[in-house]
Amino acid sequence: MPLLPPQITRAIEELSKLPGIGPKTAERLTFHLLRSSRASPEALGRALADLKRELRFCRVCQMVTVDDVCPLCADASREHDVILVVEEPLEVIAFERARHRGAYHVLHGVLSPIDGMGPEQLKIRELIDRVKTGSIREVIIATDPDVEGEATAAYLRAQLAPHVASITRLAHGLPVGADIEFADQLTLKEALAGRRTL
Repeated sequence: MPLLPPQITRAIEELSKLPGIGPKTAERLTFHLLRSSRASPEALGRALADLKRELRFCRVCQMVTVDDVCPLCADASREHDVILVVEEPLEVIAFERARHRGAYHVLHGVLSPIDGMGPEQLKIRELIDRVKTGSIREVIIATDPDVEGEATAAYLRAQLAPHVASITRLAHGLPVGADIEFADQLTLKEALAGRRTL
């Protein structure tokens, strides 16, 4: 006979599917929500539902937005002929803090066959289509300096080389295995300044 009602077990299972949330943390979160006022779990549920219902990907750079085109792509003062390619939306925020003034492209992951992430699961086709327009002067590949990030950078270089004159990679001022979204502003500025041709 199960000790916990199925509603609690289901909540624990769903929460533990989130990155960085193990079974024990999922249990603590579930019981916290159970003890809190009724408004708290309901507000969380509405906020999570709104993520899928109200947000979309920018049709240009694939950043999350509420509009067809995100505010960064709509900003005419940016250098739209330089595209900084990142893995995740949080990395756009990190580079904005470092005052990058070019455009972005968000892949929404990296190549990782073991995790079922191939080119079709990422926003690579959209990037290639952008570059094929001929209006792009440089593509800066800013994937993490780990095995998957390096494999993704090599794949992108091969796909983009026929269509753009300059493909660069961030300098390895970032430690191997680091996540870009957690790097400080100075490290990101130095990595941008020291980027190299692929």
